[in-house]
Amino acid sequence: MTDNSGTRALRGGVRVAVLALLWGSTFLWTELALRGLSPLQVTFARCAFGALVLVVACYASGHRLPKGGTVWRHIVVAAFFCNALPFALFSVGQQTVDSGLAGVLNATTPLWSIILGLTLGSERGLRPVRLAGLLLGFTGTIVIFAPWRTTGATGWGALAILGAAVSYAIAFTYMGRTLVRRGTPTISLSAAQLVAASGLTALAVPIGGLDAIDPGPTVLVAAVVLSVCCTAVTFHLTYRIINDEGATDAAVVGYLLPVVSVLLGAVVLGEDLNIRVVLGMAVVLLGVAMTRRRETPTNSAAPTKSAAPAQTVAPAQTVALAEEAVGPGTRP
Repeated sequence: MTDNSGTRALRGGVRVAVLALLWGSTFLWTELALRGLSPLQVTFARCAFGALVLVVACYASGHRLPKGGTVWRHIVVAAFFCNALPFALFSVGQQTVDSGLAGVLNATTPLWSIILGLTLGSERGLRPVRLAGLLLGFTGTIVIFAPWRTTGATGWGALAILGAAVSYAIAFTYMGRTLVRRGTPTISLSAAQLVAASGLTALAVPIGGLDAIDPGPTVLVAAVVLSVCCTAVTFHLTYRIINDEGATDAAVVGYLLPVVSVLLGAVVLGEDLNIRVVLGMAVVLLGVAMTRRRETPTNSAAPTKSAAPAQTVAPAQTVALAEEAVGPGTRP
């Protein structure tokens, strides 16, 4: 029994570490891909290649894409706010913002989720500790953003990345209300969402995605890794972690992402790792941790639920669970 528990814990730890590395490296690969592709081209490549991988995996596992106009309407809306729009905003923002800073700003998603919840009335009775965490998180964001010294293209780039974080918050709120508990296999909804995101992005390609490209080896490798590893693989791996180990274990990833992005940016790209950004990152993560605190149940007899099979939990449901723990600031 102990050996099995130890093996499971080790396997879970390896999954979390791999997921943190993949997601945290998203900003590094985006930065490299932008050296030869336009922001919209990076976005389209990420969605299209990621969708191809998941569709192949979907059919190879014996599943099919969802059917029905209603579910596809919800998937299209989710794909816009969770994939097409934030992917594009990150690509635009990282033209002038370091990859490490982009990862840190992405960690503000849970804070925007609370603001959205308060606006919609789904977040009630914000306790003092969570309110303090919210204020602390935005204070850290201001320290990182440094509006008193950040102007021009860099300032607009940082705003674009914050816009991506807000878009994620909108996406997870919408997905939690419309796609939860539909019983559709995880791989099917994940593939469908990236297919929809590819279609949405393709519509914009004639407008801003026909620039000349410089497909050097580094750019091509970056685009492939970004699409396959940092988009398709992380979709599936996240749901498996939440399904097998629970949302609490997945929450650890949310706190590792900005650390990974900052370290990779500094080590691989030689980005400046200044005290202000490090301090701001620490304050943001502390604030996010405080907003994630939950009341201890007064009822000792908590109802038990049987675990759902790994292949039949809707991505939106697992994302909603993750949002309770981290919010996909985990989903760059």
